[in-house]
Amino acid sequence: MITHIVLFKLKDGSPESIARTAGVLKAMEGKIEELKHLEVGTDILHSERSYDIALITKFESMQALEAYQVHPEHKKVIEHMQEARETSVSVDFES
Repeated sequence: MITHIVLFKLKDGSPESIARTAGVLKAMEGKIEELKHLEVGTDILHSERSYDIALITKFESMQALEAYQVHPEHKKVIEHMQEARETSVSVDFES
């Protein structure tokens, strides 16, 4: 398995904006065959080093992750995130 984790800090850190963006991420569930696990969490500590949202996804292979990256449903999410995010960081690893 490949685990893909992305942390997002949003331009608008209001609870409404965070909830809206978390909903956009969660909306991928069941729409992308290669996506075997999807988890979205919002920060509860709100410390200086916190990010607003965590996306945790799992794929059976690197090829599946690559297919996800270009899937039309994921591209919709990318469009939203390009507008909403201030910054993001990611890590991908074998699990």
